[in-house]
Order: sequence, then C-alpha cells, then structure tokens
Amino acid sequence: MKPRLFRSLAILSFLALPACGAGTEDKPAAKAAEASHESGKAPVYLDPANAGPDFRVQGEYLGDVEAKDGKKTKLACQVIALGDGKFQAVFLPGGLPGEGWDGKARLVVDGASQGNNSAETLFPQGKAGYHAIRKGDHLDGQNDKGETFAMKKVTRQSPAEGAKPAAGAVVLFDGSSADAWVDGKIDERHLLEAGTKTKKTYQNFTLHAEFLLPFKPLGRDQDRGNSGIYIQDRYEVQILDTFGHPPEFNGCGSLYRQHAPSVNLCYPPLQWQTYDIDFQAAQFDPSGKKTHNAVVTVKHNGVVVQDHYELTDKTGAGQKEGAAPGPIQLQGHGNPVFYRNIWIVEK
Repeated sequence: MKPRLFRSLAILSFLALPACGAGTEDKPAAKAAEASHESGKAPVYLDPANAGPDFRVQGEYLGDVEAKDGKKTKLACQVIALGDGKFQAVFLPGGLPGEGWDGKARLVVDGASQGNNSAETLFPQGKAGYHAIRKGDHLDGQNDKGETFAMKKVTRQSPAEGAKPAAGAVVLFDGSSADAWVDGKIDERHLLEAGTKTKKTYQNFTLHAEFLLPFKPLGRDQDRGNSGIYIQDRYEVQILDTFGHPPEFNGCGSLYRQHAPSVNLCYPPLQWQTYDIDFQAAQFDPSGKKTHNAVVTVKHNGVVVQDHYELTDKTGAGQKEGAAPGPIQLQGHGNPVFYRNIWIVEK
C-alpha cells in the first residue's frame, strides 16, 4: 500500500491522545526535553507550535515540471532543516519515495531562509543545476534544463497509522497503561517514552508500533532522534531521523549494521510513523548450533523496506543469539522518541 497524501498539517493533532483510563504518568517529558534548549544543548522540539520557523520550512513538496513543449512530469522535493535557517533541498524526479521516485536521480541544493521570519527560503543554483524559492507552502523554480516547476507542501500519513489490533493480538500499549513494560513511563500526552522493554518474551510474531521523532535541526547523524525496536533484545530495527537521505546502512528502516532499507520512507520529524514487523526466530538444534537464521520483514509507513531478510547474527549491542525467546525493547538512546498504538500477534 502507498502512503496517503494530506495537504495540511492536520495529522499533527494526533500528538495529543485522549486519556483511556487510569495510567502511570511520569514527569512531563515533552516539556523537559524542550527545556534542553535553555540549558545550552542543541534545541529539541516536541511541539510543532513551538518548533520555530525552520520547522515550517522543512518537509515534503510535490508538483510538476513543465517542459517547453507543455508536457508535465511529476517532481518532488524533500527539504531538510539543518538549523539556524539553513536547509538542503533534495529534488526527486517522478515523485516522493514510495510514490513515483525511481530511487536513482537525487539532486541536492543548499539553501537558507531570508530574514528572521523565514518568509522566503532561497535555493540558489548549484552543481545540480536546480534553483528555487520557497514562499509559504509553495516551492517554485527551474531545473537543470531551464524548465519551470511549481510544488506545494504536502503531509503524508502512513496507511497503517491508527491500525486496530488484528485478530488474536495482545495490546502492549494504548495510552492507558504501561503495565506491559519494565519501568515504562507515560508522558502527559499519554505516549510511551523510549527506554523500556516488554515484561513478556516472544518468539515468532507480527508487531505493529507507531513512533514519533523529535525535531532536532542542529542534530547530526546518530544524534538526530535515535532509538530502535529491538526484537528479542537481539536484532535492532533502527529508528532515526534520516528524512531526505538516501537509503542508509544505519538509517531509519535499516537492520542496524546489517542491511540498509530498500527505500528510505522516513517522514519529517514530529510526524507519526509506523513499523509493521514480521519476525521468525532463528532455529537451533539440541546442541545449540544454529540451523536457520532469523528472518524479518519490515514495513515502514506501509511500504516494505526489508523483505524476508535473513539476519546473520545479532545486531550492534544486541544480546547473543539463542533459542530462548526475548522481549521487545524500545531503545533509549538519549533522544526523546515516543511510541503509541503497539500490539503484537504471536504465531
């Protein structure tokens, strides 16, 4: 399935979930994270309303290129915020990742906002031959052939967002309680903080989870919304703000230090995303010798990015492989990443 397009920021209203009953609430984690800006650390934003002018510029844009003969072709652009009014515009002929882009041509242009209010953002012509100007929700310019294009900002929503538990599923988190998690903490928005694992262990299963990356425009590499879903405490499906990047070995949707995603479906930060993970555990003979690798399929925002991949060993800091089942871990890695709507179906 392909992600749906919405031309407003309405889905960000999902940041606030209604209370579903008595739960275990901890300190206001969202406010504590944003306070780091005042303590001299790189700013971290969890509320779109307070995320500043750079947040309004970054995101996805979609439109058409008009050739000199009048024919139109699709063009998309992912604008990455780099902090202090600086950006990268990544132009993708054919459409957005998972929606028309062929995964090949990728043209990068540096740009910067003009003035304190970011009323305009200029992307001057560089080596890619593209140049553009952003005003409000529009991004217009010319490509390397001198053809004009006009794009409008769009907000995608995963087709799996808000998915109801499948038949036979056990709900691990619905905003009302963290009882299924070891020292699980719920913030004031009824979201589960990263840095916990399930009390129960699992062998073969399908898992649905929704996650929210913080907006850290001055963060770089692994310091930009780092978390991950550890299967059996052994194998990590990476969670990281790699919006606008090519598919990366350790990027969002990767099997950490083992296999890059086939396509980078990472949405911009502060936008809900989904993972649907199908897992078949490794098999061992009575002597403890592995006879079959673990196999995992991952859908990121409704698109398969890992297709029946055989995990050759544990990933990164994962626990040693073995026949025993293991918990689901939501890795805490010093970044305020949050989760909701988590459920599992054991096979």
